[in-house]
Amino acid sequence: MMPTSQNHYSHRIAQSAFAIAVAIITVCGSGSVSEARVRLQHICSVAGQQEIKLTGMGLVVGLGGTGDGGRSLPAMQALATALQNNNNPVLSPLDLRDSKNAAIVMIEATIPKTGLRRGQRIDCYVSSVMGAKSLRGGRLLFAPVEAPSVTRDVGAPVALGFASGPVYIEDDLVQTSGKIPGGITLQEDTLSYFINRADDKQGITLLLDASHSSFHSAYEVARVINSEFAFEVGRSVAQATGPGTISVDIPQQYHRDPVKFVALLLNVGIDNPHTQARVVVNAKTGTVIVTGEVELSPVIITHRNLTVRVGAPGFGPPPEVRFSAISPEPDPSPSLEQLVEALNLLRVPPEGVIDILRELNRTGKLHAEFIEY
Repeated sequence: MMPTSQNHYSHRIAQSAFAIAVAIITVCGSGSVSEARVRLQHICSVAGQQEIKLTGMGLVVGLGGTGDGGRSLPAMQALATALQNNNNPVLSPLDLRDSKNAAIVMIEATIPKTGLRRGQRIDCYVSSVMGAKSLRGGRLLFAPVEAPSVTRDVGAPVALGFASGPVYIEDDLVQTSGKIPGGITLQEDTLSYFINRADDKQGITLLLDASHSSFHSAYEVARVINSEFAFEVGRSVAQATGPGTISVDIPQQYHRDPVKFVALLLNVGIDNPHTQARVVVNAKTGTVIVTGEVELSPVIITHRNLTVRVGAPGFGPPPEVRFSAISPEPDPSPSLEQLVEALNLLRVPPEGVIDILRELNRTGKLHAEFIEY
């Protein structure tokens, strides 16, 4: 990397800033950096285990004049229905136009991927959908919640639970949303079924998370599993079936206790799991996060009063002036602390580095997925 000289001091500052920026990329992508052994449970999940989103509509009452008000016909109709269900029918919803203590809300909750049993309770959140000014002090009337992904044989949604309870405002700046701790009681079991059965065989499917999905990663995970569970000579228990999926046979001795096998399997460690090359930029906060093996092609960069050459020997400057370390002493694994100290010492604004990264991506010289928020 070599700057042309107009203002030597400013060039050195900018040069150091860019060297640091690219050093970050080099550190994250260097194969010589020692990475910790990672357990499969941190980069994989078991197919069949997934969160279930519950939704429903309900009525919050007792709002002390901050409800939807008499101009909201849906709120009056909902309140009329609630009264009728409690043996207090009204002749017309318009008779409730002076009511300002009720509000229609959307109910939301999440069943964890491990599943739950009937009778267990989970938290839920309610949000006003009409003109209510605040849900503070309100109480949700008994309301069913459903999951679009769970239906009866005829295709009708199943009421997996019922929601009710007092609303607690978590953010005083947003009083039209609130939380009901333990507000939903489940009426159906929502267990996850993760075992694949065929004849006398049992198996599971591992799913790599998005940041690690690749043919290389899937192959490596299968290889590590086979080396850990070599029960029969010449027979593999794991096979990569795609860039993000690994099919694993459950050995015969674990057929009566498949959970134990899955626990042992997910505890297996893999060295240096492959990570997708990715550069994430947040221009508002000046944050740049780099993951994976990010590489740069030879390029000459002119930015404001700075010219930078980046490339292999024979392109631009001789090898001895190519950027490779943050300090004069070679350090095979510079730490994040060193980077932060260097940036603070130089007082380098991040805008220039981010602008250069944008242009490197636009011209195809930055070999990574570029994400900007």
